[in-house]
Amino acid sequence: MKEQAPLPERIITRGIQAAGYSSILFVLLILYFLISEGAPAVFEVPLKDLLTVRWYPIEAYFGILPLLLGSLIVTLGAALIAIPAGVGTAVFISEVAPGWMKEILKPLVEVLAGFPSVMLGFLGILIVSPGLRQALRLPTGLTALTGSLLLAGIAIPTIVSIAEDALNNVPRAYREASWAVGATRWQTIWGVTLPAARSGVLMAVILGVGRSIGETMAVMMVTGNAPVMPLKWNALFSPIRTMTATIASEMGEVATGSTHYHVLFLIGIILFLISLAVNITATMIVFRRPKRSERILS
Repeated sequence: MKEQAPLPERIITRGIQAAGYSSILFVLLILYFLISEGAPAVFEVPLKDLLTVRWYPIEAYFGILPLLLGSLIVTLGAALIAIPAGVGTAVFISEVAPGWMKEILKPLVEVLAGFPSVMLGFLGILIVSPGLRQALRLPTGLTALTGSLLLAGIAIPTIVSIAEDALNNVPRAYREASWAVGATRWQTIWGVTLPAARSGVLMAVILGVGRSIGETMAVMMVTGNAPVMPLKWNALFSPIRTMTATIASEMGEVATGSTHYHVLFLIGIILFLISLAVNITATMIVFRRPKRSERILS
């Protein structure tokens, strides 16, 4: 007969299980609330009107395409900056930097990861925006490029922290075997260490970019908040508006139960689905069976 676990251990086990189940419940409740408040927008506003290029709720124009494309441009711009900078910094801290420098850089990255985004927004308004306006001779520094730079600054610490941990978890035997066959340090890093830590590095990239997708305050402060279609060649150097900034700036003044109110919740549903897709992708990467990384040195 199987011996029963002590009472304190059973209480802790049940508490952990309840916490896990409650997180699923909270996500479902959030989804239910979003759907209940946002679904009426589909019946109140025709789909063809939702997919137009003009957002001006005062005159009942609810085209969400400018907001969607604005979020896409800012996020892609941030990813193009944050991914190489974040992964490169993680490689430097893990593989190249001397011990004393690691002791300084690692805590600094952790501090930057918890830096309030509204403070980055202030820095963007006071420093980044005027600097870009003068350097590029733009009419205004409140552009998609400014938002991309700030979002990259928000995503880089997350990418660095997770990717550096993944690189540190690669067994030292991999590196020693590579050195034994005559590979240089950089050949070992790019040919052995990074492929072995591929899942962790990809997860770092996805979570970092996922954080930038949901960022609100910093983007709202520096992108100009102009709901125009960013289709021209200079869209990156023009003001735009993101979905998160639209919700933050308009939800406090909208009438509860109005069409405008329901459309804002519909935008929230779209953001929720995007964030859910990013997290599911990250989970699949983490828990899938390793393939190539296990055969690197076999």
